[in-house]
Amino acid sequence: MKRVHYNVARLVNEEMKTEVKNVLDKEDGVQMVNIDLGRGSIEVGYNESINEDKIKECIEQVGCIIRS
Repeated sequence: MKRVHYNVARLVNEEMKTEVKNVLDKEDGVQMVNIDLGRGSIEVGYNESINEDKIKECIEQVGCIIRS
């Protein structure tokens, strides 16, 4: 399993945390999602069925902004 970690802005409450988790859980290939509201970070475990661009797209679709 590959893992990717993002620091994000606009991850502000439990509702948004749930939205991010739900949208990622629906994607084939996503195996694990850890979200830390306090740090504004998202860690995703995935396999070759999905790529990082699609993971980023899902996170941004909910309204989060991925920091460089």
